[in-house]
Amino acid sequence: MAHLSDMEHLFKRRSKWVNGPLIIGAGPSGLAVAACLRDHGVPFVILERTDCIASLWQKRTYDRLKLHLPKQFCQLPKMPFPSYFPEYPTKSQFIHYMESYAKHFDINPQFNVTVQCAKYDDTCGMWRVRAINGDKKKPVEVEYICQWLVVATGENAECFVPETEGMKEYKGSVIHAAEYKSGEVYQGKQVLVVGCGNSGMELCLDLCHHNAYPTMVVRDSVHVLPREILGISTFSISVAMMRWLPIQVVDKILVSLARVMLGDLERYGIKRPKMGPLELKGREGKTPVLDIGTLGKIKTGEIKVVPGIQRFTHRGVHLVDGRVVDADAVILATGYRSNVPSWLKGNDFFAKDGFPKVPFPNGWKGKCGLYAVGFTKRGLAGASHDAVCIAQDISRIWRQETKQDKHTKACHRRCISET
Repeated sequence: MAHLSDMEHLFKRRSKWVNGPLIIGAGPSGLAVAACLRDHGVPFVILERTDCIASLWQKRTYDRLKLHLPKQFCQLPKMPFPSYFPEYPTKSQFIHYMESYAKHFDINPQFNVTVQCAKYDDTCGMWRVRAINGDKKKPVEVEYICQWLVVATGENAECFVPETEGMKEYKGSVIHAAEYKSGEVYQGKQVLVVGCGNSGMELCLDLCHHNAYPTMVVRDSVHVLPREILGISTFSISVAMMRWLPIQVVDKILVSLARVMLGDLERYGIKRPKMGPLELKGREGKTPVLDIGTLGKIKTGEIKVVPGIQRFTHRGVHLVDGRVVDADAVILATGYRSNVPSWLKGNDFFAKDGFPKVPFPNGWKGKCGLYAVGFTKRGLAGASHDAVCIAQDISRIWRQETKQDKHTKACHRRCISET
């Protein structure tokens, strides 16, 4: 009986009715939807599992990070970056922009609220979202009831750590790139960086700047392009060419220019995929690397490139080509994954990988008031596109059903039910 009593007091249960859509996630995607809804006069509630907005940027990025694309392709709807920001804003500048964005549109997320389960209730025609609210020592279980559910947890909700034989035997430190801040603590050390995307490349460059000795594991083929061509953003050039040329033609031009500017990368252990960079990005979501100096360090030998890992040892790794590499530390630049399947139940809109089954540009709307933002594999521009579509769709229904004043404030009311 005492055990049952303890369990009864573990959670204080209550239910809340959400007046308007419920947005899960206060990253750039969630903020973009909220801002567009605010512009349409639609109230909303936004839940965030951490204690801040844009937590990926604030808590899981390295110090030297900058936007890889020009700022005009990364701004959110209704509010451009300040004119005095550089073309490639820094991490701190982007965070400042996000905080200013939330303040400008009066977006006040409920922080430290972790969604456990969301499911559509056919009986009442509403979404029921169960979440844990508040201090972990004294959690409060809350059920949010809403007509519209906006999934804004994004593509990078959880760190991805591949299972590799022998990793537990390794005696050095192993961290995910999400924990990496600066190469300062690695000065003079042999560091193995697993992954060759933009993060892996840039971490290696940062390690070099702090007098560490990085070795980068390149398991798969990857497109590496110069960030700029003749002083113009490569991405800007791609966008301009795609207005007039087929994507396959644009890809051939980009690869040809990259070979002229960067040379033959295969001699350094970096192979290009057969599919072009833009087509590969569109089909599989694999982003090409935009070089900001890492290739120069690879060519001088300051960054070593090795093939895939077969297994870990207590001192380092055995590679697939038979070589053995010792390392003082390992950094896993192995990316992130969506976590939607772990909490969104009874719905077939999302595939097992946590992405909408319907591709861009139509993957933002599901059935029964379900929406998705930030899953386009097209960065902040894709999220902005979806945010505008979602807000327009919800506001249309909102006006038909409520005919309320444009400046109605967001709120939610305590339900009669205490269960």
